[in-house]
Amino acid sequence: MHVAADLLLHSRYSRGSSDEMTLEFLERCAEVKGLQVIGTGDFTHPLWLKELREKLVEEDGLYRLKKGRSSAKFVVQGEVCTVFDYEGRSRRIHHVILASSLEAAELIAEELKKHGSLEVDGRPTLKMNGAELVEAVLSADKEALVIPAHAWTPWFSLFGARGGVDRIEECYGDKVNCIYALETGLSSDPEMNWRWSALDRFALVSNSDSHSPWPWRLGREANIFDLKELSYRELVNAIKSKDPAKFVMTIEVDPSYGKYHWSGHRRCGVAMPPEESRKRGGVCPVCGRKLTKGVAERLEELADRPPGFKPEGRTPFVRILPLCEIIATALGKKTESREVWEFYSAAIKKLGPELDILLRVPGSMLREALPPLAAELIVRMREGRVKVRPGFDGVYGQLIIEERSGGGQRRLEDFYKVS
Repeated sequence: MHVAADLLLHSRYSRGSSDEMTLEFLERCAEVKGLQVIGTGDFTHPLWLKELREKLVEEDGLYRLKKGRSSAKFVVQGEVCTVFDYEGRSRRIHHVILASSLEAAELIAEELKKHGSLEVDGRPTLKMNGAELVEAVLSADKEALVIPAHAWTPWFSLFGARGGVDRIEECYGDKVNCIYALETGLSSDPEMNWRWSALDRFALVSNSDSHSPWPWRLGREANIFDLKELSYRELVNAIKSKDPAKFVMTIEVDPSYGKYHWSGHRRCGVAMPPEESRKRGGVCPVCGRKLTKGVAERLEELADRPPGFKPEGRTPFVRILPLCEIIATALGKKTESREVWEFYSAAIKKLGPELDILLRVPGSMLREALPPLAAELIVRMREGRVKVRPGFDGVYGQLIIEERSGGGQRRLEDFYKVS
């Protein structure tokens, strides 16, 4: 059974999340996207956990809505931030937690509330290090899984340039053998992570970290499994084992699309690749302040292999871009415009879920349901022939359209200021 799973998202109780992050709407958006399993988000929040208990029914360690409209399942999931000092610096690191049941989630929450309030935010801040977190979680639920979240983003991540560490042991200590996977995040992909041999032992998972239920956020990254049965235990074992017959591949956005791929300074509109940032000493050429070090530059600091290295036993991946952004780019409109969503809705109705449209629907059928340029961009994307202007310092990357002019090709004007 092939299963597409997005294992990290948030409820409406997390800061910066949409009020529409309800179980009912999430279920509907999972169907539109083509996801069979999605995270519940924020199980540590008391009000959200109460709602999960009231509205969900358990099936083999996964859950469905009691009054659901689709076959989409939920895995009990949360995210927490641990704050601790290491070598004279404060470290702030986010972690995904998968729990084997709602009952286990309650026990985990009881352990974690000893280290910080669970009521303030759906993603609580806890005064403990990674090893203490793992010990607390596994003492409450031996089948739980702790995964470093968006492991490379500058803030709040395992290897982040600000607040992260240089070795996974510096976070998880003697519990590092209980860590089986890490999440690559939007601004990196497996190919980038393969360049650091220290990560070879971990499965690389990809999730949306969505704070909004709309399909351009939910499932923009996902994991594809081939499971004998759809259960929590099978899902977690596929990740732990890195068995290529079970953990088939990940779906990734182009890492340039991520908000922190290049180093840059949003206020000054400055972005630059690693080599340029290092040449300038990581300083903004406009205001003279420190740039936000991007994922690409941070990875260069830790990598011990050349670009393009491919380790044995790696899990393959494919790169996509959200369908609504492809349509918006083709029409020259904003993603939230009515015309974009009319095309999006019509395409879903005619061709099926978004992931099918992006990965499998034949080009001839795409051209029947989408603007011609949007259909062409999807075909180019599948062939690795699209370009994305890299994101930086909280600004998403942008799909670049190449226009023909005088027999040659001309890129759209670049808005980055790199002087």
